[in-house]
Amino acid sequence: MAVASLLPHPGRPCSNFSFLTGLRDVSSSSSLSPFHRHGKLNIESPLHKHAIFQTANKSGPTCLAISMKQNSSSWCCSSQKVEFNRLYYFQKSYSPHTYSRPTIVRSELAETGGSGVVYPLPGQEVLSKIRGVCFYAVTAVVAIFLIQLMFVAHPLVLLFDRYQRKAHHFVAKLWSMWSIAPFYRIEITGLENLPPPDTPAVYVSNHQSFLDIYTLLTLGRGFKFISKTEIFLFPIIGWAMYMLGVIPLKRMDSRSQLETLKRCVDLIKKGASVFFFPEGTRSKDGKLGAFKKGAFSLATKTKIPVVPITLVGTGKVMPAGREISMNPGIVKVIIHKPIEGNDAETLCNMARKMISHTLDVQG
Repeated sequence: MAVASLLPHPGRPCSNFSFLTGLRDVSSSSSLSPFHRHGKLNIESPLHKHAIFQTANKSGPTCLAISMKQNSSSWCCSSQKVEFNRLYYFQKSYSPHTYSRPTIVRSELAETGGSGVVYPLPGQEVLSKIRGVCFYAVTAVVAIFLIQLMFVAHPLVLLFDRYQRKAHHFVAKLWSMWSIAPFYRIEITGLENLPPPDTPAVYVSNHQSFLDIYTLLTLGRGFKFISKTEIFLFPIIGWAMYMLGVIPLKRMDSRSQLETLKRCVDLIKKGASVFFFPEGTRSKDGKLGAFKKGAFSLATKTKIPVVPITLVGTGKVMPAGREISMNPGIVKVIIHKPIEGNDAETLCNMARKMISHTLDVQG
């Protein structure tokens, strides 16, 4: 984080100001002071917060507008040393007789945000990282303990329940529940829409966060996830995925994709269910991406229902790309009624519409 200081002093009127990208909607949550007018610019600012603007001419000196507390006038200062090309925040103390040096702090979070994504302040970011480290410590300790149960039960699982592997999925449910219980709460709606455990189905969901897998495992259903082959190389987690029957996939390999679909068909014929994230990857900005039709083609070919599931809140608890941080919150799981059909594109559009509408309502 870069920090710079400027000593304000009276100057000529500032003109040609433009808001920096990202400054918006400040009036929704704070009480505002009266409007401060400077030239042709109306500055709507809180009593204890100040906005920084930059001139439209980026080659000229930077102009800083400061609305003073208990004063309707504005001050203007120039500096050739500081270039404002991102969102900045600054805080200064003011007394009736003296003007202190305002401190300008450059926010590195300005360029990473997307629509609907809220990033914590620096103090909250530290707490989020501490919480994230604690989460990984808890999930590792729980995994080390429960993986031993899976090792012991694995020969019997292969002998009597090779395809569904209910015992292993029960252990995975315990692992996910114990791992997330201290950090966030899950609210599940629509459990009555789940097919019977022995009925094969294609499950699909939006994908927002690394925590989506933990959240879905709490449902206790024996569906088979599809995962990148690289994840299988991780100790403990990779071993557990192998014993659970997770299906490996090389994303850019067309032959691997074909083998994955064939394996899914074989599992469905044996009574197992499969799970897809039709977006193909996690959403970076919280928006629902385009759906690929592979899961829906599989459902039409095998004539089994598609069960859409909407996940709300995992992207706020642990945003994609910031897996070291973990925020408190509530995650909602909405299970929709199964849909069936003979056309993959129609099923794809139906499922996406259901999930998109729920995100709009719940988000």
